[in-house]
Amino acid sequence: MDYSFSEDHNMLREMVKEFTDGAIRPIAADIDKNEEIPSSLVKQLGEVGLLGTPYPEEYGGGGFGEVGYCIAQEEVTRACGSTAALIGAHISIGTNALYIGGSEALKQKYMPDLTEGNKIAAFALTEAEAGSDSFNLKTTAVKDGENWILNGEKLWITNAGIADVFSVFARTEKGITGFVVEKDFPGVSVGPNEKKLGIRGSVTNSITFDNVIVPDENMIGAEGRGFLIAMKTLDAGRLGIGACCVGAAKEMLEISVKYANQRKQFNQPIAKFQAIQFMISDMTTKIYAMESMLYRAATKYDEKKDISQEAAIVKLFCSEGVSEVADMALQIHGGMGFSREIPIERFYRDARILRIFEGTSEIQKLIISRKSFKNNGIWKI
Repeated sequence: MDYSFSEDHNMLREMVKEFTDGAIRPIAADIDKNEEIPSSLVKQLGEVGLLGTPYPEEYGGGGFGEVGYCIAQEEVTRACGSTAALIGAHISIGTNALYIGGSEALKQKYMPDLTEGNKIAAFALTEAEAGSDSFNLKTTAVKDGENWILNGEKLWITNAGIADVFSVFARTEKGITGFVVEKDFPGVSVGPNEKKLGIRGSVTNSITFDNVIVPDENMIGAEGRGFLIAMKTLDAGRLGIGACCVGAAKEMLEISVKYANQRKQFNQPIAKFQAIQFMISDMTTKIYAMESMLYRAATKYDEKKDISQEAAIVKLFCSEGVSEVADMALQIHGGMGFSREIPIERFYRDARILRIFEGTSEIQKLIISRKSFKNNGIWKI
């Protein structure tokens, strides 16, 4: 498989890097401190195309596919995990559920506004008793003439506090079904922002649906087929998480090498010490493996191939790997790494959620092993 990037992808990376360095990096620490991404930055993200990167131009997107989306997320995460989380929840799962399963009319109705950043999306699947056990959701949708009546509550929904559109999954007579629900539909209420360990600028909220009337035309796909759409959506979401992991790890390696060359102990740079060299070696090796598997899987995704097992592998390996890189980066920096004066402390906190959302590490292991058992252990990737 050819892992080289196209000229368009390389140009995209340069554009995103330039934008990130100019518009995001200078305020990343403030985003974390204030627990808010400025609305002006969200507007800029839409203006430069970062809220529609992978989607076809016919829907207002950039046409860069999953590979391009992963490149963009890499570069954004190098500056700010919170901003990357906003983009990921909007593109990779919030909008993608509609793109994967929605009718052409539904796509035309919502996608141009979403890809251009006029509206923000969120993905509403998780509930109090339906986290890792996502099939066990209790939110209901009952048919009433040409409409559906939606009741229930969703928890831990990224972007809920700023979203205009929700991809909501509820239980109907025929099984789990997806719906596009607008924030302004009567009966929709969003809870306060959660106080979190990391990605503090990314808002996370509960959503309550109290007899919300949803038009039948807003159903995503066929009734009872929503769980399959949700799982396919999460495949792409897991690749996006992998991209965030790669970007954060690359940034921490660069910061750590620079620090090791500057910091002196025993009258020499700590880069001369074997202990530091070994940690830099381990970080570099993990990044090589993370990047390689990410873009291999993203390329297959763009080729419309089944990547359910690969996506789980990427999510598992990369999310575990970036936490290890963060730990080594902090160790290299010593006491300075524990200080808020430099971004390592923020990267360390932001990395922890990556092993949880879009499916925990334990869930990824179940997905991976089940596919291997199904294949009788024969390597088919």
